[in-house]
Formats: sequence, structure tokens, C-alpha cells
Amino acid sequence: MKVEQIYTGCLAEAAYYIESNGEAAIVDPLREVSPYIEMAEERGAKIKYVLETHFHADFVSGHIDLAKKTGAEIVFGPNAQPNYEAHIATDGEILHLGDVQIKVLHTPGHTMESTTYLLIDEEGEEHSIFTGDTLFIGDVGRPDLAVKTDLSREDLASHLYDSLREKIMPLGDEVIVYPGHGAGSACGKNMSKETFDTLGHQKITNYALRKDMTREEFVKEVTENLVEPPQYFPKNAVMNKMGYESFDEVLNQGNTPLSAKEFETVANSTGALVLDTRDKDAFAKEHIPGSIFIGIDDNFAPWVGALIVDLKQAIVFIAEEGREEEVVTRLSRVGYDNTLGYLKGGIEAWKKAGFDIDTIDQVTAFEFAKGHKSDYSVLDVRKESEYESQHVEGTINFPLDFINRNMAELDRDQGYYLHCQGGYRSLITASILRSRGFEKIVNIKGGFNALKETDLKLTEFHEPLTLL
Repeated sequence: MKVEQIYTGCLAEAAYYIESNGEAAIVDPLREVSPYIEMAEERGAKIKYVLETHFHADFVSGHIDLAKKTGAEIVFGPNAQPNYEAHIATDGEILHLGDVQIKVLHTPGHTMESTTYLLIDEEGEEHSIFTGDTLFIGDVGRPDLAVKTDLSREDLASHLYDSLREKIMPLGDEVIVYPGHGAGSACGKNMSKETFDTLGHQKITNYALRKDMTREEFVKEVTENLVEPPQYFPKNAVMNKMGYESFDEVLNQGNTPLSAKEFETVANSTGALVLDTRDKDAFAKEHIPGSIFIGIDDNFAPWVGALIVDLKQAIVFIAEEGREEEVVTRLSRVGYDNTLGYLKGGIEAWKKAGFDIDTIDQVTAFEFAKGHKSDYSVLDVRKESEYESQHVEGTINFPLDFINRNMAELDRDQGYYLHCQGGYRSLITASILRSRGFEKIVNIKGGFNALKETDLKLTEFHEPLTLL
């Protein structure tokens, strides 16, 4: 028996490969399925099952394509009603995989179809559980992401309380917990950086598994301080439930080289968003006017999902040479399938064709601290919780997460310095503001990490200043 965790840091997501005696199962695959197929082929195994723990909200699963390409059976737990062929397992059902068994444990709460898969080894011993978003390391799934339900988050939390105590906590302490996500995912509140653990250790350290915890305490602790989920979450859940276009077709369309003239024509004729995925300093130095920066080397897909409201938005993009397919792939992981091509030759080709470029002014933290324009406001674009923990005195909290909603609070005639924690989010913000007509924008390089090293006064646990 082999179990392999396949972890994707950008999404803080874990898929799993389980193999026994020539048969394999994939748990919660990502959108691009060739890595799973190649893994099985290299090991001489046939993929028999695609096990889905629930209708995911934070990414588009590859279950449909993987089943079509391999003949594997898609499996969901009770209550799932997908718009395609799948096996809807019953609670307690046993799936046979080579010499091992996989027991279906219906664990509603995160969503009503949420299911945990219990792996039983060749000796009949309970080996591990694949919990999806039911149980994380250090946390449990948030109960407010279910699609089209009449149940309140308190109702779902109550179901989750029962699922944990009736289905998971009675299992042996030596059972390994393999969750669907780790730290950085918005599917929970306080997940550990560890990506697996023993159930026994979780019973000791996970707040939600306290033996003496009442239902009322559980519901309160699980539902309090939930931040608003990213806007793309319910849209991805619908795609996972209803089906989607083949990834091969998405990749074929998006991975199309365009000359500078073709790029401009496509962007103008389709209303495509121009997305620049290069290094942040390269973008600040020179970029296509009106383009939006979301760099590929950070939390690319989650920020695309948070900021680009329409999943069907046409997109053309600029990428570092050789990374074009990666960009299309990572866009499709969160449901952005309408990519129309990339700028062949990059920004140099754009300039050679005689087209205009734009820049973003930047200063170092020490330059800012030494002397900055007094008539410019300073926007701290980190999350409210980060800002309240510690910030530079006199700055205004303007979280990037809610820029589309709060844009009207800014004045186009006003000048703004921007910073985040390290410089990535502030440059995204700067690009959005520039694309919407804000001319007086200066990015502070290195963000709060660099500002803390200056003699600027810091404030902790302070009520956020407001713009109006």
C-alpha cells in the first residue's frame, strides 16, 4: 500500500494518491490531471476511483476530466447531487482498492455532502482518514461555505459537532489525519503549517476536539470571527457540482502566442483584462498601461479569485518566458477558463512595436521615513487583523481584499503611498488604482517588514482610521 500527499502551496491544497496491488485512487485532484495519470502509469497502476470529499469552493477539482481520461469512477458521499455521472456512496459503504479497503464516513457540517474516507490496510487495521474540509490540523472546516442551503452556519456547525464526535473521534489515536488544506487556506480560521498529524495528537491540540466541549461552545467557537469568504468560492463550488469545460481545451486556447499587434487587437475587441504575472519590480519599472499586476510567484490564484469578479472574464496576459502554460493552468484551478493568449516576446516586444508603457513610482522604506510628501495619505492594504495587530501611526487601513467594494472611498485627486507586509499586495493595489485613473500613486518597497526597521512610530491594537 502506498499513500502520497500532493501538496500545492499556492492554494494550500492537498490531493492524495492511494495505491494497492495495481489499483489507485485519487482524492480531491487539482484541475490539471496529467500528473496523477503519469504517476499511476509509472507505477503500473490503474486509477479506479476519484474520491471527492465535497463540492470544493476554493478550487476547481479535476475529477471530471480524470474520470473521462482513465475510466475511473467518481465517488461522492451521501447528499451530493452532481450534474454528471458519479457514484453516490452510502454512509459506511466499503470501496475495495487492491488489497485495501476505503470506508465511506459521511461527515456533514462543512457542507452537507462532506465525506471522510477511512483507509483500512491489508491487515484490516485503520490506517488514515482523508478528511477534506471536515477536519484540518489545528482547526475544522468553516460552516458557511455550503452552496444553496436553507441551513444557517450555526445549523451546519451543529452537524459538524456530531460528525466529529460520532464518526472521527472514536477512531484510534494512531490513525493519520490527511486534511484537504493547510495554513493559508480560507476554508478554515487557524490551520497549522503541518499538513498531516495523528488523530491522537489532534485530540489533544485541536480546540474543536476537546472532550468536554459542549455543542453550544463548539458552535460559538467555530462560527465566531469568520471573515467574509473570497467572492469566487460559491462560483467554484457550482462549477464542481455542475461540470466544466475540459482543461485540455482551456489550455489550448489560453496558451496561444500573440504578437504585440494581435495582443492589442484581442484585448480591445473582446474587452479582455490585461494581466501581468511577472516579478513585481519588473512590473513597476515598465508595463502595459491599464494592465493589472498579480505576480505568479506569490499567492497568484487566490488573489485572482478574490479580485476578478467574473469567472468568464476574457484575459490576455504577460508572463516570463517559459511560464505561459503555468499561468493558464493556475488560472483554471480557480475557474478562470477564458484566457485568450499571451504576449509573445513580453514587454520588449510591446515596446518594439511602438506601444506606450507605464510605470509605478516606488520608494524604499528608509526614503519614505526620511521624508515623504505630506499631502499624500498612506494606505496600509493588509487585512484588518494585520493592521490592528501593529501598524505605522497615521496610516489608513484599506484592505486589498475589499478594494472593489471600497474604491469609492478614495479620491482620484488625492496622492497615496501604499504598503502591505512585503510589497506584493501593495503593487497589486497600485496597478488597480492606476488602471482606474489614479495618477498620484507611490509604492513603498518592502512594505511593513521594511518600515519596522525605520524610526517611524508604530501603533498596536488601535482602532482603524477611516477615509471619510
